[in-house]
Amino acid sequence: MTAPLDQAMGILIAVFHKYSGKEGDKNTLNKKELKELIQKELTIGPKLKDAEIVGLMEDLDRNKDQEVNFQEYITFLGALCMVYNEALTKQK
Repeated sequence: MTAPLDQAMGILIAVFHKYSGKEGDKNTLNKKELKELIQKELTIGPKLKDAEIVGLMEDLDRNKDQEVNFQEYITFLGALCMVYNEALTKQK
């Protein structure tokens, strides 16, 4: 039996690969793939406007190759965890 954190990491990796490579490189997310991932996998996703997703893509794409690689994706998840932690802490 795997530990909960191992399972969570496996899910994060699986979600990336579920969307990466639908169009082009299987190890990156283009703008369309990132948008689909955000809209389908995050509760807040459907509420985001296209301009917000474009801005997010620009922020995540550190090497400016118009794609989000796995490292950039993990950085995004880390930042998202920080936001969620702050919101949950304020609720207490």
